[in-house]
Amino acid sequence: MIKTLIVDDEPDAVNFIGSIIGEYCPELQVIGTANSVKEGALMIQKESPDLVFLDVEMPHGSGFDLLAQFPKKKFDVVFITAFNQYAIKAIKFSALDYILKPINISEFIASVARVVEKRSASTIQNMNYAELFENLKTILPTKLAIPTSEGMEYLNTKEIVRIEADRSYCWFHLLDGNKYLVCRNLKEYQDLLGDRNFFRPHNSHLINLEFVKKYVRQEGGYIQMTDGAQIPISRIKRELFLVQMSKLNK
Repeated sequence: MIKTLIVDDEPDAVNFIGSIIGEYCPELQVIGTANSVKEGALMIQKESPDLVFLDVEMPHGSGFDLLAQFPKKKFDVVFITAFNQYAIKAIKFSALDYILKPINISEFIASVARVVEKRSASTIQNMNYAELFENLKTILPTKLAIPTSEGMEYLNTKEIVRIEADRSYCWFHLLDGNKYLVCRNLKEYQDLLGDRNFFRPHNSHLINLEFVKKYVRQEGGYIQMTDGAQIPISRIKRELFLVQMSKLNK
């Protein structure tokens, strides 16, 4: 059984989460609830949970303030939040799990399944949320966490040359020549990096415009990257690509 703590200042949310766990998540055992940062920290120290459902927005401190009290953590965290675009972006950049309020039962069950799978796949390690705290300091986070077969890699977004889809996976190609295979789809990273200098010229490619070497019109058109890759560009994306490049060069 996975010892579970619920930290949320809304009694209705606590009760709803508890009822979902009771009906759909037999792997979880709720060992307690807390309605504030202070109470949550005390419960974590006392009960040593395996999993914490943690509300982001609470009076007298946030869920992030609670996490900051535990520099090294041996518990998993699933954030619970109403829509907060900056917090959600920081959480996504850090490859952490979250559930939006109002809570959708299917999404909750899927989140629990990911936690269970992760815990059964490998030995639980001390979790360090330093990257999350760094990403929370800015509207445009710079450290992107990607899950790999060995654990987690933290990439500087300025060193990502391009990302290439491989069915339901993605290959990250970096400035230093290294590449990483990630079990995520390209659309997810397009959403995360779309407000930077990343552009999707083709269904299978997301490129960093900083590393474009040239655009070739012949043979249907393609983009040559600084790493030598020739990236196809769809006809409907050509005009937008040229506009984006002209903005970049100003």
